[in-house]
Amino acid sequence: MILSIKHTTSYSYEEGLTHAQQQIRLKPSSNLLQKVLNWDVDVEGGQIELIYPDQFDNQTMLIQAKCGQNKIRITAHGKVETIDKIGVLDGKNELIPPGYFVKKTPRTLAGAGIKSIAGKVGSKTNLITELHSLSNIILKAVPYCSTITTTETTAEEAFKAGVGVCQDHAQIFISVLRHLSIPARYVSGYLLTEDSVSHEASHAWSEVFIKGLGWVGFDVSNGVSPDERYVRLAVGLDSFDAAPIRGIRVGGQNESMLVSLQIQQ
Repeated sequence: MILSIKHTTSYSYEEGLTHAQQQIRLKPSSNLLQKVLNWDVDVEGGQIELIYPDQFDNQTMLIQAKCGQNKIRITAHGKVETIDKIGVLDGKNELIPPGYFVKKTPRTLAGAGIKSIAGKVGSKTNLITELHSLSNIILKAVPYCSTITTTETTAEEAFKAGVGVCQDHAQIFISVLRHLSIPARYVSGYLLTEDSVSHEASHAWSEVFIKGLGWVGFDVSNGVSPDERYVRLAVGLDSFDAAPIRGIRVGGQNESMLVSLQIQQ
């Protein structure tokens, strides 16, 4: 399947910026699940200062805003050919060993709530079946709702709130697995849906390392493993590591942000 994607993020400020830098991970890489046919990132109100692979080998750009600027627009667009391998990526050529992804972070630290559902994961002899069951348990305990949690919400906070979005589902899933000493990582990316070309945000899911298979994806929010409708952008220990855009600024009071995302076949 060939997917056409256009992802625009616009920032505006009441006052001009004194200084601002943004680290963006908006360029997918080719792998066994996808082939990038063409891709560009355009910046208005700033310029790309550096392009480099981060510690997780994500394609990363450093953008600096022009002094006095009160608007920044970042547009990532291109075409990606996707391949359905039932969410399995062997990971043979990756630099970071799977064991690193057992490391706990503030956003994925298991509290009492998450530990309570970790006990529902049974025998590891049929781990994939157990993980799909865990995905269903999480979605029932934390139904999808976009009005309560934020980008800063931790896995335990979302679990206690009882509602969340794809970021929360992914981090809860990861938190449970790391509590059980099973390597798991966060994935940011895109998802083609049948109901609409336009979307309010990018998507997120998890990958679990299973010996003999490699990294296997689980999308808790949709109850499936990723297929040809998914495009991977970045991976990390949690949502902070794999965030499509994050940065710092001086000046530029009262920031407002508008996201436009279109995905179509």
